[in-house]
Amino acid sequence: MSEFDLLVVGDANPDVVLSGAPRGLAYGQREELVAGGALVLGGSGAITACGAARLGLRTAFAGLVGDDEAGGFVLRSLSERGVDVSLCSVGERPTALTVVLVNGEDRAILTAPGSLPHMTVDGLPADLARHVHASSYFLQPALAKGLPAFFERVRRAGATTSLDTNDDPEGRWLGLDEVLAVTDVLLPNAAEALAIAATSPLARDVPGTGDPGADALERAVEALAGRGPLPVVKNGSAGTLSWADGGLVHVGAPSADPVDTVGAGDSFNAGFLAARLRGLTLRASMRVAAACGSLSTRAAGGTAAQPLWDEVHLP
Repeated sequence: MSEFDLLVVGDANPDVVLSGAPRGLAYGQREELVAGGALVLGGSGAITACGAARLGLRTAFAGLVGDDEAGGFVLRSLSERGVDVSLCSVGERPTALTVVLVNGEDRAILTAPGSLPHMTVDGLPADLARHVHASSYFLQPALAKGLPAFFERVRRAGATTSLDTNDDPEGRWLGLDEVLAVTDVLLPNAAEALAIAATSPLARDVPGTGDPGADALERAVEALAGRGPLPVVKNGSAGTLSWADGGLVHVGAPSADPVDTVGAGDSFNAGFLAARLRGLTLRASMRVAAACGSLSTRAAGGTAAQPLWDEVHLP
């Protein structure tokens, strides 16, 4: 029996979330007031790990933080939410820091990467968990370099794998072929799905992949499925898309009046993985994931309102 249900490998940092931020910042040492602010645990990997632990999975997190106050905050926050941090490393470089500027349902994200680019999978056991999830591929080039071989070892050990690439700050979306070949589940949002599909050798056969319309997204989902993994695409209020048995699978999104959408996609990830590891069908797992993402928006920050399993389980 594996020691953990889920091992999350990826990013963790403090988030300073400012709500009601202006669309354009006024430089020249102008001071502007915003509606609210909070210091919360951030990082796609960390939020996913907390959501999974909240849903009852035995969860471990492997990441790299600095020997500083920010790193201490990250490790305490994860531990307080039931996540094992024994595989986290503390290095000489500073912990990553992020400022999230929220304007309505939109947000801008400013990140000082600190130690993130130096996180690796070196020394991580491949047989520790039933499932291994990796996050923020493009923010962690050292991790990205070793991830395909690590995922291959994980699968040989009998576990499954998933990846949420998150955004590519350079906008290139390259270097994914090798890792996608050993990824069981790919968990992008709609914009990421379109961008990844556009780099596919199959893109020529998927007209409109680069367009923002619904048809383009459906074709992108099909193209992603052709690259190996099961794609499960988050599309906000339009719901969730996947591909199975040669056809599109669509699940609608629950109605919501969000307080803060930061981390909703990561809570979605946690819900989908928890449901699949409990043996639910693809469609039921998508419904659980959508509910987890929606419920997580009830409070500011990515972890404050993450639901318990009894709140989201759909028989």
